[in-house]
Amino acid sequence: MEGRLVEFASSIVLFSKDLPTDMTGQYYGNQLLRSGGSAALNFGETQGTRTNKDYIYKASLSLKGLKESRVNLKILNKVNYGESSKRALILNETEQLIKIIATSIRNKK
Repeated sequence: MEGRLVEFASSIVLFSKDLPTDMTGQYYGNQLLRSGGSAALNFGETQGTRTNKDYIYKASLSLKGLKESRVNLKILNKVNYGESSKRALILNETEQLIKIIATSIRNKK
């Protein structure tokens, strides 16, 4: 899972680099970098948790970042910012990661 999230965050970095440098591209690119990166970093913290409650909290933060990234990508899709094929691949991976982490949280409960 960590590997997929690192790959996800890396894909977002590369995708964001190619966004237009106007105000819209900078704003949504920066937001996407933060939310996608935090999803990977917060999930990394789940590996050091000692209780289910702590795991659920950290995984929930990761899930929150993924959901924010999903909305951001949908906005970028709507205004046609960034390479459409890369955007579609990242959005698809976002959806898959959301399902996996949500299931992981449910299983810990």
